[in-house]
Amino acid sequence: MKKIFIALALAGAALSATDAQAQCPMCKQNVQTARKAGNNNVGNGLNDGILYLLAAPYLLGGAVAFAWYRAYRKSRKAQNSGI
Repeated sequence: MKKIFIALALAGAALSATDAQAQCPMCKQNVQTARKAGNNNVGNGLNDGILYLLAAPYLLGGAVAFAWYRAYRKSRKAQNSGI
């Protein structure tokens, strides 16, 4: 029953996806105005901010995976020393 619920939830999430705009309207307007004025630094700063925000979930996931690996290795070491 749990597997069916998860499968239906994932299918519902996949089917309900809609097209999304890449940037909020204010950010988009700022970048367009700056590019028309010949200033590309605004767009570069916005892209750097996006990459910074994108790195956070990967760092968090890596930290969790590392902690999980250390706990697994520690438990295997305790099992092997008990033999």
